[in-house]
Amino acid sequence: MSDTDTEDPSVFYDMEEGETAVTQGRTISEADVTNFAGVSGDFNHLHTDEERMSESPFGERIAHGMLVMSAATGLLWQQRTPEEREAVVAFYGIDDLRFRQPVYLGDTIRVETEVLETREKEDGPGNGTVQNRVEIKNQRDQTVISCTMTSLMR
Repeated sequence: MSDTDTEDPSVFYDMEEGETAVTQGRTISEADVTNFAGVSGDFNHLHTDEERMSESPFGERIAHGMLVMSAATGLLWQQRTPEEREAVVAFYGIDDLRFRQPVYLGDTIRVETEVLETREKEDGPGNGTVQNRVEIKNQRDQTVISCTMTSLMR
């Protein structure tokens, strides 16, 4: 370990497989859906046409899946300690992404995570990658989105 490492300890080496966390909740609002449609350009009727969706199997508009994913990454960021935030080098990827249930306007989501694997890196930025099982759940405790997310950490 170098002198720099002792002055600036790594969060990566403190993470343990099996470690779990749960974020606070966040309600998906009309403004979220409207703003996300504008930013993304996704004006699909599933999200924007109340009349048409009233006749659909969903019965009403649903939130964009990627809006929910984006809100989940924000919840994950907010739950990190200042040290953990500083230790994040980059978001490394998402695997096995599945949209399991619709998220309706007014639903409140939270994120549950479990560290599946830590893998040390020999070169490049960061000390290694941390792979997490992620489940985004609604207020009824239904999993609405599941995936595996990987972060590059120092």
